[in-house]
Amino acid sequence: IVWRCLSRLEPTGEECHARTVNETILENVVLAAINELLGDKQGYQEQLQQNIAATIRSASIETDDIDEKLIALQQELIQKANNKKSYDAVADEILRLRELKQQNAMDTTARDEQIRRINELQDFIRQQPTHLIEFDENLVKRWLKQITVYDDHFIVELKSGLNIEIEG
Repeated sequence: IVWRCLSRLEPTGEECHARTVNETILENVVLAAINELLGDKQGYQEQLQQNIAATIRSASIETDDIDEKLIALQQELIQKANNKKSYDAVADEILRLRELKQQNAMDTTARDEQIRRINELQDFIRQQPTHLIEFDENLVKRWLKQITVYDDHFIVELKSGLNIEIEG
């Protein structure tokens, strides 16, 4: 069994120059990536903690910024209404920011899912006493997002946001 770009089999509008790779090679690449992760538990644990912090920080900054803008715009709206000035542009901006805030609330669910995946990966790393010896399809389905194939190496991207480069 071999893996290749879909664009080689059917027209997708995108051109792919990646080489065809035997499935056994991909399995070995995944094993090497997971074993690298297990071999440097402390380093990857730190990176995962940074990913969690960045995810949380980006969420709180966006929400705080929107809340501040909404308060200022609401005060401006009241002033314009009291002075009988046109406030349509301010009202439109308030509506836009409220929609953005609602979208951020929905994005919070996605961020929570990302944090859950990171925490699960951290638990998995802590619990593994040794390197993996054989390919585990269930493990791959649970952790792997994608593998990018280059001429001389692979990038194994996990759902937690970690990228591991494997020569080959």
